[in-house]
Amino acid sequence: MSPPRTRAARPKDAATLVLVRRQASGAEILMGRRRQDHVFMPNVFVFPGGRVDRADARIRAATELRDEIRDRLVKSCSERRARTLALSAIRETAEETGLLVGIRADIEQKDDVAWAWRAFSRAGLAPALDTLDYVARAITPPGNPRRFHARFFVADGAKAHGRLRGDGELAELDWIPVEGVKELPTAWITRFVANEVRQRLDGGPARERPIPVIKFRKIVAYD
Repeated sequence: MSPPRTRAARPKDAATLVLVRRQASGAEILMGRRRQDHVFMPNVFVFPGGRVDRADARIRAATELRDEIRDRLVKSCSERRARTLALSAIRETAEETGLLVGIRADIEQKDDVAWAWRAFSRAGLAPALDTLDYVARAITPPGNPRRFHARFFVADGAKAHGRLRGDGELAELDWIPVEGVKELPTAWITRFVANEVRQRLDGGPARERPIPVIKFRKIVAYD
């Protein structure tokens, strides 16, 4: 008798933020190494990001998503969810790197929000969603212990506030030359997104093309 089939885990919404800064020597992106004890993608270099927190939907932002970014995001979720994804990417980045993607604003968040949002308020900042671009969407294939439906955003790291320090989720936080990402231990999707960011930084047709949707290491659709 064959063993009963186990149902594949349902992908959970996640958001990642690729911070980029331009140097005289070329563009750099912020990455860190996940700890060895992580169940999902241990001991590899990643961009800051993580699972969406529904509570992020209540956060007051200084600016909202640009229309063209929102319109692409809502091809796979509701407008409210699109906003929450962007806020979660900013929160995860604040938690894992100490950098705040926001602008000066007289906006106080509620006391019961995540500590990263309270850090924004203490600094006199509020998240700036209009600074985010959207570069890719990826769904972890069945068979993995954790599955995510991830949206990848990009923002100008030179405009982020704070100094580089994290909550311990990522080790070896550093600015990596975009061309050097392929030399690091990374997942395939990380290398794909880094290359997508590089092409968009170079300008040309890549900036205007649709957002790739990745599954099974293939582009299966566009947003």
